[in-house]
Amino acid sequence: MSDKYPIEITDEMRQAIDTARRQSLQKDLRTLAARIRADAEGRYASTEPGWQAGVEWTLRWIENTASQLTEGRS
Repeated sequence: MSDKYPIEITDEMRQAIDTARRQSLQKDLRTLAARIRADAEGRYASTEPGWQAGVEWTLRWIENTASQLTEGRS
């Protein structure tokens, strides 16, 4: 509790803050994946073997991580 603003932070408030943080991080990760995807398009044909697979693996990992942030939460 702060002397300036004497309020109690409830469990519901903490949960709402946690949910907002998770949703924000999820959005940021999905934006990152979209930017990587857009930047990589058209480069596959002119790059070394394995580069495309690495990009695709990275995109799947980012998307899976983003999904897990809010999975099973309301």
